[in-house]
Amino acid sequence: MTENNTSQNFRVSSIDMARGIIMVIMALDHARDYFHADAFVFDPTNLEKTHTALFFTRWITHFCMPTFVLLSGVATRISLLRKSKKELSWYLFTRGIWMIVLEFTVLRFGFFFNFYFDVTILSVLWLFGMCLIILSALIYLPNKVLLSMGLIIVVGHNLLDDIAVEPTNLWFAPWTILMRVGFLAVTPGIAFVVSYPIIPWLGVMLVGYGIGSWYSEQVDALTRQKLFLKTGVVCLIAFVVLRFINVYGDPGPWSTLETRWFTFLSFINTTKYPVSLLFLLMTIGPLLILLSILEKINTKVLQPLRTIGRVPLFYFILHFYLIHAIALISFMIKTGKPFSEIDLHFAKSFGGITPEGGHSLAVVYLFWITIVLIMYPLCKVYDRIKSQHPGSFLRFL
Repeated sequence: MTENNTSQNFRVSSIDMARGIIMVIMALDHARDYFHADAFVFDPTNLEKTHTALFFTRWITHFCMPTFVLLSGVATRISLLRKSKKELSWYLFTRGIWMIVLEFTVLRFGFFFNFYFDVTILSVLWLFGMCLIILSALIYLPNKVLLSMGLIIVVGHNLLDDIAVEPTNLWFAPWTILMRVGFLAVTPGIAFVVSYPIIPWLGVMLVGYGIGSWYSEQVDALTRQKLFLKTGVVCLIAFVVLRFINVYGDPGPWSTLETRWFTFLSFINTTKYPVSLLFLLMTIGPLLILLSILEKINTKVLQPLRTIGRVPLFYFILHFYLIHAIALISFMIKTGKPFSEIDLHFAKSFGGITPEGGHSLAVVYLFWITIVLIMYPLCKVYDRIKSQHPGSFLRFL
């Protein structure tokens, strides 16, 4: 159902549906991580080794992280329809702390199924936690200021691509956490992997917060849909133009390869780690167009996606446990190894799984569909329980 009166109905169906679509796609990427035979052998976007089906299996999931971060900013701005800035600031701060705690405990165990803490990935929940904490202070600034800050970061952060800080430098850890991806060794046995640096993604969240004002009472539904559509088209045009020029916006320029098709793949093969301007234009453009379209759709067919999109954190954490558990069982069946012989140390395996226990891409898709079908009724039940207890601790999950 299209929700025009956001002051009375604070959940926006188009946002929930968009998030639900992306979360289903996200599960494909994580299924590939745990089930595919080549998941630990080479990058699926490495054009020297990949094939078309594998490339797009990975490429389509590039839309997930920008969607999560941008819509988080949008949803935060919509929250001001029912909360004061003081209330919202405290909520963002406490939720940010909670997400960081979940990253280091519940999600980390879901990744590796071990308590060694030899390697910890600073991944999605860590990033969201840090960005929400920062946003909890920034929301006192005018909306236009935050939107401008976000745009400056998104458009300009690639100007710093050539700054290299050596691991021996005192600034290596903060620079990596804020602007780069990398491996931070604390001791010989303890390390952190930074996969999502804070500053570039904070820019995306600030942009989302800025355009979240399009859901205010002053903007009617038709105007909002046009704004999303036009902005999305502008993003895609900017992507094509900047990518074709091949000068700025991505540290990995495209190149002419042996076939036109692989040249095209090179053109759309932008950089996610750390995220580049062109990566964001390529992914956020279609997202904005999708938001414009979904707001016009009134069908029960998308209700399951809306349900999943209403409980994103619950889905995100639980689907890792489900995928990892099924993958580990599959690995033991295929290799004949009992659980007692599986080494869960990060240096030896990824959560106990090594390449010889992997499957073909077709089998990965079967596992992915199975995972989503299992997750939907669980999300439906949890959404109902959460709706029945709106003021409880469940609002944090």
